[in-house]
Amino acid sequence: MFNTKLPTQSELPTSRQLLRSTVIAVGVAAALLVTVVMPSEYAIDPTGVGRVLGLTQMGEMKITLAEEAAADAAVQPVAAPVAQAPAPVQPVVQEPVAAAPVAEPVAEPEPALKSDEVTVTLKPGEASEIKLEMLDKATVSYEWTTNGIPVNHDTHGEPYNGPKGYYHSYSKGKQIKGDKGEFTAIFDGTHGWFWRNRSNSDVTITLKTKGEYLSVKRVI
Repeated sequence: MFNTKLPTQSELPTSRQLLRSTVIAVGVAAALLVTVVMPSEYAIDPTGVGRVLGLTQMGEMKITLAEEAAADAAVQPVAAPVAQAPAPVQPVVQEPVAAAPVAEPVAEPEPALKSDEVTVTLKPGEASEIKLEMLDKATVSYEWTTNGIPVNHDTHGEPYNGPKGYYHSYSKGKQIKGDKGEFTAIFDGTHGWFWRNRSNSDVTITLKTKGEYLSVKRVI
């Protein structure tokens, strides 16, 4: 763009001049380091120039402030995180549940076992009847014998308040001298034995009973 004249060889600095300039620059930098930087930053003043200029006092103040700041940081306690107490748990109050009353089992009374021995004497042509008062499903065992003379008999039962003339026969026979066995009542009522003497002699009958009945009585 411009016609600039290049410098001649004689106008350029020589190597000697460059070396001298470098040495001077290094010396100035070292002098500034010793007299200015070291006193003002680190309070180091080997030449005493920094103290005269007030730079050493500045460095001492910086060092003091830095030490105090470090001491304060070391002493200041670190705030521990505050643990939040858990929210109180409201107790669940369970209402007492009333226990259902338990019905006590009703003990059914066991029928009392009874035993009896009854003797009757029949004249010729005479009849007799002995009855037991029994409840439905009650059981009785029996045995009857004569004094050797045969009789007619009928073992039967009649319900309470039953139709007139109604009866249930368990067993019957003619001209026998005795019988034994067991029967179970099929209803509430009177259950027993009817005998008739068809001989010409007196007959003695002995009856033995044992079982679930309420009473025994001679009705004829």
